[in-house]
Amino acid sequence: MRRPATRAAPALVLALLTWPPAIAAQDGGHHAHHHAAGADGSVVMNANPDTLPNGCAAVSGDEAVTIHAGRDYAADVPGALFGMSRHEVRVPPCTRLTVTLVNDDDIRHQWMVHGLPKYLYPAGMFHIEAMGGGRATGTFIVPAEDRTYLIHCDIAQHMEKGMRGQLVVGAGSGDLWAVPGISDAFRRDDYLPGGGRTALLFTVALALGFVAGRLLYRRGRRGRGQVQEQQ
Repeated sequence: MRRPATRAAPALVLALLTWPPAIAAQDGGHHAHHHAAGADGSVVMNANPDTLPNGCAAVSGDEAVTIHAGRDYAADVPGALFGMSRHEVRVPPCTRLTVTLVNDDDIRHQWMVHGLPKYLYPAGMFHIEAMGGGRATGTFIVPAEDRTYLIHCDIAQHMEKGMRGQLVVGAGSGDLWAVPGISDAFRRDDYLPGGGRTALLFTVALALGFVAGRLLYRRGRRGRGQVQEQQ
């Protein structure tokens, strides 16, 4: 009596062993991404030194920047606890950008870009993380469109405490809010320069609106009273 299942077993095992490489070969490596972890705990995710974004006929140029991160770079920013040596990076479209993050603190920091095309960068991000006192380097190719991308540290409260920046590709698409040294905060705290004036103007406008509303209400009541008297 034949046992087809027994004969099929070797073929099934062979298929399982060869399946992942076959899928990778069919993909052609177009969406292959580089994830690297250093011995010191540093991490680089979604590095892309080779694959061109849509709209890029070639790499327009190579640029390298070094970003220092730590408390020392927050000294001149009111309310900030952490900062970066550069809160803005400007490059032409299709630039191959190499970023070195140097962590001057004793806790870990990140340099992340959000909003990149997801067909090329999973979750639309490029990510560098350096442990305290360490450094990490990663490379990626920026898209072809003029656009402004968010840079930040994703560790809890680090962005809110000053680690926020912007990557401007080409002409950009306008400054992001609350970038230290670049743009104003979405809500200016009263203790910041100009914050008291903003609060005063808001209070005056609110008071004027209240007075105008009361006057309109009284005028309406007076008009209704005159109509009733005429009737």
